[in-house]
Amino acid sequence: MPSVMPKIAAVMGPTLAFLLDPEMTRMGADPSVANFAIGNPQEMPLPELVTALRDVLEPKDKNWFAYKLNEDSSQRTIAAGIQSRLGIAVRPEDVMVTNGGFGAIATSLRTLAGPGDEVIFISPPWFFYEALILAVGADPVRVGLRPPAFDLDSEAIAAAITARTAAVLVNTPHNPTGRVYPPEQLQGLADVLAEASRRHGRTIHLLSDEPYNRILFDGRTFTSPAAHYPATLLLYSYAKTLLAPGMRIGYIALAPDMPDAPALRDSLMLAQIMTGFAFANADLQYALPRLEKLSIDMAALQRRRDRLVPALLEMGYQTSLPEGTFYTMVRSPIPDDLEFSRLLRRHGVLVLPGTVVEVPGWFRISLTANDEMVERGIEGFRLALDAAATRT
Repeated sequence: MPSVMPKIAAVMGPTLAFLLDPEMTRMGADPSVANFAIGNPQEMPLPELVTALRDVLEPKDKNWFAYKLNEDSSQRTIAAGIQSRLGIAVRPEDVMVTNGGFGAIATSLRTLAGPGDEVIFISPPWFFYEALILAVGADPVRVGLRPPAFDLDSEAIAAAITARTAAVLVNTPHNPTGRVYPPEQLQGLADVLAEASRRHGRTIHLLSDEPYNRILFDGRTFTSPAAHYPATLLLYSYAKTLLAPGMRIGYIALAPDMPDAPALRDSLMLAQIMTGFAFANADLQYALPRLEKLSIDMAALQRRRDRLVPALLEMGYQTSLPEGTFYTMVRSPIPDDLEFSRLLRRHGVLVLPGTVVEVPGWFRISLTANDEMVERGIEGFRLALDAAATRT
């Protein structure tokens, strides 16, 4: 079989061009720039996170830093957290402890799909979905969400399913739009997948990518797709809740009524090994009981949302208050979102062009910017809008 790397390189081209842009790199390191481009921290890490990590670095026996797999203590901690937060009774043995959400997605795809299979994903997507599907030899099938609501479109997903469909990959709360899909939309998706599984004589697995399921605004509660569809793999990363994306720990958890759970569990562990030993590091697993209880300051995050988004609306931008995640989408005042992102740079503001996430004519902003950046950014957005108006 020919290498898939040329296809992956083509798919990743816009993302890599953005991330490796020298001006982007230079401005991202400048504290005077209002950086809304990527969900990186713009303040020092949580002190409790630093303490938890420091406390587990002193070895307690000769095996302290030996190979770590899906450790019993970590599985129990994660299962208890899912039960407490989501009300889903996941069995500890059905938890795989991964090196972040990235590892959870890659491991799940390697287990469930391969050459000849199709995997449906929704667009706008996370940067790496299509590339990860290609990497296992499967064919990516894109289902677009319609702006500005970006509702989960079960009918469109149903129309995309074929006899080759192995899995559907859904992200909620949704990056980049900030949507949190309500139970009625999740039930509609579950009904579609159950009917299609019966019709085609194979289980269509649902990959529920939900690293933002604790990043919710306005007192919202979160419902996991795993509460509606038995053949769901719940995928999570602690990086978002801790705002520490370099700390690579996450998990795969099988829904309680997963068909053929023992066989799937064994296949997932083998896939973790073959995906570059995709288990969480020893120190992070030791710290997990404390990490599970930590969270960034949600009140501060919501305060920034409530300052920035209404200011953009007042200026005349088209956007909406995100329901969760760090992000929201904003319509570019000119059709070329790449050009408008360059115009914003000239006024000291970094954003993610919508073209990078398959929404041309829009751009994404990240609320992980600090308070000072928000205030400077509001003025930059105003100046860029005025400059764009002189071009039309």
